[in-house]
Formats: sequence, structure tokens, C-alpha cells
Amino acid sequence: MKKIINDPADVVTESLRGLAAAHADILRVQEDPNVVVRADAPVAGKVAVISGGGSGHEPLHGGFVGLGMLDAAVPGAVFTSPTPDAVQAAISATTGEAGALLIVKNYTGDVLNFETAGELAAAEDLDVRSVVIDDDVAVADSTYTAGRRGVGGTVLLEKIAGAAAERGDSLDAVEALARKVIGQVRSIGVALTAPTVPHVGEPSFDLGADEIEFGIGIHGEPGRERIPAEPAGALVARMVGAIVEDLPFGEGDRVLLFTNSMGATPLVELYLAHGIAERLLADRGIMVERRLVGPYITSLEMQGISLTLLKLDDELTELWDAPVNTAALRWKA
Repeated sequence: MKKIINDPADVVTESLRGLAAAHADILRVQEDPNVVVRADAPVAGKVAVISGGGSGHEPLHGGFVGLGMLDAAVPGAVFTSPTPDAVQAAISATTGEAGALLIVKNYTGDVLNFETAGELAAAEDLDVRSVVIDDDVAVADSTYTAGRRGVGGTVLLEKIAGAAAERGDSLDAVEALARKVIGQVRSIGVALTAPTVPHVGEPSFDLGADEIEFGIGIHGEPGRERIPAEPAGALVARMVGAIVEDLPFGEGDRVLLFTNSMGATPLVELYLAHGIAERLLADRGIMVERRLVGPYITSLEMQGISLTLLKLDDELTELWDAPVNTAALRWKA
């Protein structure tokens, strides 16, 4: 195993210190337990939007802390859910009378630990709600979940819910918008290589040189099937078909297309895949109105891609376009 690390046990804490040093104008890091908090938190009168999960998926979630997105992110150890006390620390650092929304990916540990933290917050008379995202169309159940996994749609959900909270929406309204996004977003991913977890020291699974795992999870969980390597056109068509047929998406739909690198896929390949996906959607009469391309929810150094489609309307588009200033995502209106 060759990685730019010191002690595998210290990878997350040392990485968070680097994040804080690089982006002190946007966020701060609290240690023991580890929590990433926006620099101006708590923001009076604002609903706090909080998310988190195992590390190794950067820039998710810490890279999305800041104006217009998350108030706090709770990073667990690599591919390991954060503990309830860490989630509770994030709630305490950001949440006032307006309450908080917890965005939870559908992994069993995340769901249980965020739920526990929410119950502890309720005991302190804080209004804390949770939504669980399960946008992965690949499998009905997986190694880590009961039901579908939460994957690339999480990035879009955090941006839209964060924008709603930033403009001053109530907790009821932010929660309703979050549930709307969850109902209209679908994703699927593929892997060409396996990730190597630092404290394990070897690849998470074996994949032949001429094989692709179709429907992979963000922790290296198995997908729908293992298929022979095929040209990008055929592979992207397989992915687009799986997503479009699930919701389903249809002619006349307006969508946001998110083409994501799982960590090691270079941009030359990512843009190639994105262009194919745009053409395939156009052939179906599906209108791509917004786009995001890049490594925004990764699996360490896994080579692979994921595609996410969100069905848009005027309100969701406005919230996507709203200003955001985080380490990994930033634009003006």
C-alpha cells in the first residue's frame, strides 16, 4: 500500500486539520469528537443543515460546509459511521430556535447514530428532524443497508436544502423540500478498480483487469453484476437506462445531470462520459438544464464513475443556482 499518510489511525484527524488550515475563512474544525462547522455558526434565526458519514468520500461532507450549503458535517473514521456524540456536538454548535435538519445517507450505522443524536437533541428541547436519502437504483438491499443506498444524490440534496435554509425558510419548509428532492433523484455507479482503506492496507475487493462492477456502492459494496469491460458508449448507455427507467424519467422532463468521479477517474474520461450521457438523454427528449461534473462524492482512490439525475422544476432550479461558498462548491447567483 502506497499512500501519502503517516499513521493510518490519524488519517482523518490530520486531513481535517489540513482542511481547516486551507479554508479558515469558510469553516472551522472541532476535535474530540471531530466536527466541521461553518465559520460563522451558529447563524441566528436560521435552520441548521447538518450531514455526515464515514470519511473517504471527500469532499463529501466537510467540503460542503459553508454559506448556502451545510452548517456542519460529522466525519467518522474511513468508511465508518460517526458516533452519536459527534452528531450531537454538531447539533450543539449550530442549532438554535429555528431547529435543524439532519441529512442522512441510507446506511444502517448512519441512520441509527443520527437518529440517536436527534433524540438526545429533542430531550434538550431542540427541534431536530431527519431525512434519509436512498437514491441508488442498483440494488434493493446491500451489505450496509436495509433498502437502497444513499449516494450521489446526497450532494444535490445538501445544496438545495442548504440554499432553502440560507434564504430563511422554516424547518417545515426545508424538510419538505428535502423530501421532494429525495423523491426525484436517482443514481448509479460503476467501478473499474477497488479502493484501499488505510487501516486495512489492501484493496476492498478483487476485480479482474477486464471486469467492471456495475452498480457499485461508495464503500466498494457489490453492485448488480460484474460485467466484461466495454466501451464508454455502451457502459454509459447501460447506466442511463438503469436510472431513467427507475423513476421513471420521461420525454419533456427537465433535469440536473451530475457526472461524478469515484476518486481516480481522470477528467478527460469523466467529460467523455458526461457528453455521452447528455446525448443519450437528449435522444429520449429529457432536457439537461443544469450540470455538475467532477469528484464530489468519492470512494478513496476507486477508479469509476457515477451518474445522478434530479428532476427539476423552477423552485429546485432557483435553489440550485443560489449562491454557495464552500471548500468544494462555490458560485455566485
